[in-house]
Formats: sequence, structure tokens, C-alpha cells
Amino acid sequence: MTLYCNGRVASADDLAGALTNYGHFTSLQVRNGAVQGLGLHLQRLQEGTVELFGTALDPLQVRAWMHDALQAEGAVDASLRVTVFSRQFDFRRPLRPVAVDVLVAVAPPVDLPAIARRLRTVRYQRELPHVKHVGTFALFQHRREALLAGVDDALFVGDDGLVSEGTTWNIAFASGDTLIWPQAPALRGTQERLLQAGWGGDQQVRPVALADLTGFDAAIACNAAGIWPIAVIDGGLLANSEALCAKARQVLGAVAWQPLGA
Repeated sequence: MTLYCNGRVASADDLAGALTNYGHFTSLQVRNGAVQGLGLHLQRLQEGTVELFGTALDPLQVRAWMHDALQAEGAVDASLRVTVFSRQFDFRRPLRPVAVDVLVAVAPPVDLPAIARRLRTVRYQRELPHVKHVGTFALFQHRREALLAGVDDALFVGDDGLVSEGTTWNIAFASGDTLIWPQAPALRGTQERLLQAGWGGDQQVRPVALADLTGFDAAIACNAAGIWPIAVIDGGLLANSEALCAKARQVLGAVAWQPLGA
């Protein structure tokens, strides 16, 4: 992995500011120099920067830095993580206006296989769930605990009993021909939005209670690295998840890729 800060190779001084652990990011896959949902990723970065720093972020500049990082690495396929933080941020004076910095990490491409996962539900909700912030400790710990318990990952349920999201992914359920997206405080992912826009069939966005899970016959999880079927939740089987996943992959396969270069 190579790191670039504000368009140049990151130095130790650049990275010191990231140790404050205050910032936000987006992760995306690049194929042949292009990205699916590029506008959604840039919008996420803009909105997060306003909320956390009260500062505007130039999406054209960020896009150029992403493109330049790929060019510098000689890569056309890659995983990118774009993090917005500030070397000037002082947690003792969090309202002081500061300039933000943009860290672009370039790594090998990832395409998660469509292997069915088993989940267990846990009571948890991320802080500022609508922001893809850098506070990821609890997400990784819940995944680790799920693995120790003999399943593959964790599905979050709030104190109100409503299903929200997975550790690093969104979830959708199916009942017959209807696709259901849980309505609850969560990070609205780019893949989720692309699937919703291209689905074409009957779909709903509504609250999904823990007790409702027994009424579904399929479920899929998705993030920027892929889509995969959910085979089991808390021991309950979802027999039609493979077929639902195949349809979701077909829908996403029709989404245009936007070039990073001008």
C-alpha cells in the first residue's frame, strides 16, 4: 500500500495528524481507471467534511488526487481509501476553523467472492451512523467476536429492536419478489444506492424488527468490494439468498463505470 497526502507521497509528518483519529473516509474499487458510483463517493466526502470540520471540500481536486495516485503507481485496477482529516485539528479547540488534508491509499484490487455468510445479531449502533468516520474499533471487534462464536459476521440491531446494518456492509432482505431495505440509523452505502436505483422490481424501505427476520426467505450484504448471500441469521435459514445475490450482481453489472481522469 502506498499513501499520498494532498497529491504527494505522504511523509511521517503528514501521517502524524491522522493519529488524532478524527476524520472520515470512503473506500472504493477502481477497474480500468474507473469507479462505479464515483459521484456518490465524492458526495459522501463532501458531506462528511462539512459535518466534522465545517469546511468545504473540492470534489474535483479530490478526484484529481485519486487519479494522480493511480498514475503514480502505474495502476488501472486498485482499491482506494480516501480519508479526510486535518493536521491542524486540535481536540481541545474543536470549533476552530482548520484546513483539511486528503489521504489517498492505493492497494491491490479486491473483489469479494459471493460466498454465503452466516450471521449473528448483536445489540449495537455506531456513533454518528450516517457518517463513514474512522471510529472502526467496535466494528472489527464485533466481527472478531462473531468469528469466535463460530459464524462469519455480525448484524447490528439497535436498542429499539430494529435491524440497521452489518459491521462494514449494508443488508437487504427478500420476501417473495419484494426486496426490503431496513430503515434505521445506518451508513447508507454506495452499493446500496446503486442497487436501489437499478433494481427495477418491487422494493421497500421500511423498519425491520428482529422478530421480522423469520418472515424472509433471502438476504444479501453489499459494500464497495462486492455482494454476497446471507445463508443464516441467528440459526434461521435463508434458502433463496443465492438467487437473490445472482440478481443483485446482474443489476450492479449494468451500472456504468465513471473514469477518474478528466
